[in-house]
Amino acid sequence: MPRPKRTLTHLDAANRPTMVDVGSKTATSREASAEALVKLPRDVIKALKASGHRTKKGPVFDTAIVAGVMAAKRTHEIVPFCHPLALERCTVDISDTAGGVRIVCSVAVHHKTGVEMEALMGATAAALTIYDMCKALSHDITIGPVRLLAKTGGRREFKRNARP
Repeated sequence: MPRPKRTLTHLDAANRPTMVDVGSKTATSREASAEALVKLPRDVIKALKASGHRTKKGPVFDTAIVAGVMAAKRTHEIVPFCHPLALERCTVDISDTAGGVRIVCSVAVHHKTGVEMEALMGATAAALTIYDMCKALSHDITIGPVRLLAKTGGRREFKRNARP
């Protein structure tokens, strides 16, 4: 049985980049969540825990949450073909892990297009903020993977089965 042909959605008939026309689509409730992992050296993890997750720049997790929400709301300003969306919900949850920090950004909207990019952007911006606030302690910080965890409400739903 032949596999269905996949086409790139952001190319026009002349193979030039273009924004997808969502004008004829029906608005539905759409949600997406994404995660970013920030790997930190042991001494940075210890210093963060001992300080209540604060550095000289301020509260690391709180600042990263604000940055993640701001980035999710402004995704269309950074990613060229993303539609501007009035997000109805955006949460950024940050938790300590054995090797650093796990960030999960969840976004919801009632619109004609999905919010995967907004969730990914929110998680990424939160991770970059953690890097920025901890870099005085060490530059040996790694961000990644950043990945989509789930999306609902569009033509294709997605749910990742396992963590890395």
